[in-house]
Amino acid sequence: MDNGMKGDDRQPDPGWRPATRAVRAGLRRSGFQETSEGLFLTSGYAYDSPQQAADRFTGDDDGYIYSRYANPTVDMFQQRLAALEGAEACFATASGMSAIFATFAATLSAGDHIIASHSIFGSITKVITDHLARFGISHTFVDAADMDAWRTAMREETKLLFLETPANPTLDVFDIAAVADIAHQHGALLVVDNVFATPVLQKPLKLGADVVVYSATKHIDGQGRVLGGAVLGRRDFIDEVIQPFMRHTGASLSPFNAWVLLKGLETLPLRVRAMSDAAQRIAEWLQQRLGTEAVRYPGLKSHPRHALAMRQMAAGGSLIAFELPGGREAAFRFLQALELIDISNNLGDAKSLITHPASTTHSALSEEERARQGIGEGLLRISIGLEDVADLQDDLKRGLAAAGIA
Repeated sequence: MDNGMKGDDRQPDPGWRPATRAVRAGLRRSGFQETSEGLFLTSGYAYDSPQQAADRFTGDDDGYIYSRYANPTVDMFQQRLAALEGAEACFATASGMSAIFATFAATLSAGDHIIASHSIFGSITKVITDHLARFGISHTFVDAADMDAWRTAMREETKLLFLETPANPTLDVFDIAAVADIAHQHGALLVVDNVFATPVLQKPLKLGADVVVYSATKHIDGQGRVLGGAVLGRRDFIDEVIQPFMRHTGASLSPFNAWVLLKGLETLPLRVRAMSDAAQRIAEWLQQRLGTEAVRYPGLKSHPRHALAMRQMAAGGSLIAFELPGGREAAFRFLQALELIDISNNLGDAKSLITHPASTTHSALSEEERARQGIGEGLLRISIGLEDVADLQDDLKRGLAAAGIA
């Protein structure tokens, strides 16, 4: 887009490595040559002439029209995240759920069919079962580890497969390449929610996925400040499918939030690697106290799909799930005893956060559905932050003691 800005207009150099792209990709400077990205807090734009205004609306002039459609700061965020992901294009949205819903709504029509993993975030399940169903879009949920289940669920009208790996909150890991092959054999798209792994640890597009979605609220921001989301994929998909839908439905990312997320991307590789290293140590420590079966973390050799996780991911990530004996009562005693780790349903923050999924993030699901996903009453999900590991272990000891575990 010709944004009228003077100075640098830097596209990612093919030789740049991920850490450099996280800091430099998409950088545009005005004539003031600011070192930090410009924050363009404007809803609209002025035109040099009525003809220029008319040309902008016909597309003969590709300048800015309205910040619901496009904005210079949002553009920088989209270009930087696309460069880090290895995607041709990106469209930023107001939240992670708006990114997912936009992908569904822009792709699917009445009579179409979607297949999704059982192991997905609770709100996505509700969107599929309640909201898409109202518009005549049918669905099938499958055990994402069972490739025969995906194949059996395929229909002529299947247009989209949806997968989340590692899964929320159970940390299950699924084979992206294998599911992509099934989707493509039937002419369907594979959409992968990559929020737990981040673009630092996993590249679904390289593994065969067609679309990647994010809640940028999580690791990309990384400090619990703003909401945001993103859809990434081929240029034609973003420009011809997602952008027209978003232009008229309005769930756009604000310029301020885009600026904050740009700052988050600069440190994303450093934070994710540090949190993953800490999570590995804490998962191993928890396993010694709770037993092999109780702790779920892709970086542990005891994880049922550890080998697959290490093929798909550069590390185990910052999230750990573990099951306490004693159900909800023990889990609540554990949480109440914590003094450092915050009880919060967010994740990917510099501060360590912990939640009880059965009563929070997945409480809207039926008891049967939670059981199918492996979400028991004693399950806790912890997002490891940047605190000292020894301090986190001391806090977890307080929780374990309160739950009756030495």
